[in-house]
Amino acid sequence: MLTRVIRRARVTRVDDVVVATTTNSVDDEIVAIARKEGVRWHRGDEQDVLGRFIEAAREAHAEVIVRLTADCPLLDPEVVNDVLAPMLEKDAEVDYCANVLERTFPRGLDAEALFVDVPERVGRLARSPASRDHVTWFIHEERPQLSSLRSLVADQDDSDLQWSVDEPGDLEVIRRLFEALDLGTRQISYREIVAYVRRSDRDAP
Repeated sequence: MLTRVIRRARVTRVDDVVVATTTNSVDDEIVAIARKEGVRWHRGDEQDVLGRFIEAAREAHAEVIVRLTADCPLLDPEVVNDVLAPMLEKDAEVDYCANVLERTFPRGLDAEALFVDVPERVGRLARSPASRDHVTWFIHEERPQLSSLRSLVADQDDSDLQWSVDEPGDLEVIRRLFEALDLGTRQISYREIVAYVRRSDRDAP
């Protein structure tokens, strides 16, 4: 899954991809994957995901950050680009743009973009366990008044679809989609996958 996410991230408008993982020896395999795919990696504290995220951005000298998670193998590069657009256009009215504030996309297409000074500020202020464990929790849940937020919504609501891999059953769904749509060798729009899923649901006995 991580390999799929890395490869999809690399065809977005980002300049660099950094895999942020822990210093635990069990995550040596994650570093090996990053090395094989030719992308950067950063290793930090397992308990402080926010701190790890900030340190990775500093090492990359990032001005704008896109946050993606490795449990989303159906990530759509065009959706990522749409989330990123306000930052690349230097929209002064937006600090943070995401498609998770109001869910309309299938779960598993999650993308968040923010200027680098936003997590730096959050890192100084965030103290709760939730804000250190969930990188952007402080921004959109604890203190949303401190940042200018923008929500990207789709033209139709497909938020009932679960494409992130959180349970063994989720992995089986993704495997079936990869096989049915040959997703291992080609990249198609998430809308085409939605159409296939809806059609399959209608045709099911």
